[in-house]
Amino acid sequence: MLIESQLESLAIFSHAPAFREGLHVGRPNIGRRERFLERVNDMFDRRWLTNNGPYTQELEQRIADLIGVKHCVAMCNATVALEIAIRATGLTGEVIVPSFTFIATAHALQWQEITPVFCDIDSKTHNLNPHQVEKMITPRTTGIIGVHLWGRPCDVEQLSEIAHHHNLTLMFDAAHAFGCSYKGQMIGNFGDAEVFSFHATKFFNTFEGGAVVTNDDELAEKMRLMKNFGFSGYDTVTYIGTNGKMSEVSAAMGLTSLESLPEFIDTNYRNYKQYQRELEDVPGVHLVIYDESEKFNYQYVILEVDELTAQLSRNQLQKVLIAENILARRYFYPGCHRMEPYRSYFPHAGLLLANTEHLAKRVLSLPTGTSVGSKEISVICSIIRLAVRYATEVREQLQQR
Repeated sequence: MLIESQLESLAIFSHAPAFREGLHVGRPNIGRRERFLERVNDMFDRRWLTNNGPYTQELEQRIADLIGVKHCVAMCNATVALEIAIRATGLTGEVIVPSFTFIATAHALQWQEITPVFCDIDSKTHNLNPHQVEKMITPRTTGIIGVHLWGRPCDVEQLSEIAHHHNLTLMFDAAHAFGCSYKGQMIGNFGDAEVFSFHATKFFNTFEGGAVVTNDDELAEKMRLMKNFGFSGYDTVTYIGTNGKMSEVSAAMGLTSLESLPEFIDTNYRNYKQYQRELEDVPGVHLVIYDESEKFNYQYVILEVDELTAQLSRNQLQKVLIAENILARRYFYPGCHRMEPYRSYFPHAGLLLANTEHLAKRVLSLPTGTSVGSKEISVICSIIRLAVRYATEVREQLQQR
């Protein structure tokens, strides 16, 4: 506890935090404000605010063209998009998912009384381990939902082979992976369907929003019905549905964000490379690396903190950063299986999730995006270096006593 108390009181440059305004993980990218306002004024002039308006239709088409997929079905958020895709593909019983993901991946299943079966991840990729997936399949299993964590793609081929062999539905939660590719093909083209998030924390946002993309004509038509109460005409309902529509103002923001997409990605890449350079010699601090031969959005700068080498834990480093008003996040701590209701339903799930539990104690997400510049990154990296050096010195002093 001595080292922790000393670290928590560590003053890096002064008695005040390094940043008066906190540097957040996921501070929104805005794009060209004047262009967005032009669209909003046009929307008001048309008085078409929702219900599959022209901006929503345009956004769907432009996303489909960008990804090279047949259908994009825009929705109010990615959680509803997941729920509708799950229902439209006919998933029931048990579905295999990672625990190391945002809680919505599991909730979208449980909400519909489908059991999420938590499967361990590969410690290197942070994605579902296909060999472990095979072990989790039971007679009640109807599908697999992989998560392209940090935008780094799952092992699509192996998961596809497993799904085909066992006659399972394969979907991907691609919330992190908009604008990313796998072996030269854009994410969005794999499995039966893939789900994107356009939440304000994502590098590409529509304020709130999401979409399901698919190359399956029948599935796309079913989801279009389901997101609008099942209406197939003005007063004709032909299918059960809900209200999952994207509003026109959200679509207008999406179109505006698309126009700045190259700028957003370039900024994220520049930030990522600077973090990589400035942290490469810090003991026990490892940056998650992207394969630069593929397309990536680089929206996440992820550290793994090795406590034995760094001489301080991930939690201790986070406390130092927060004390300096750098709001780093523990993703995805402590894992879905340790949150309710799953903690009560599956109290011993952690016994089969060794890599998940290990990684959940090590991962830290650092600020990036258009609101973070080179000077801020240099300060953040300096604080991390100093914290690790200070922790090492304190432990050496304690060992000499």
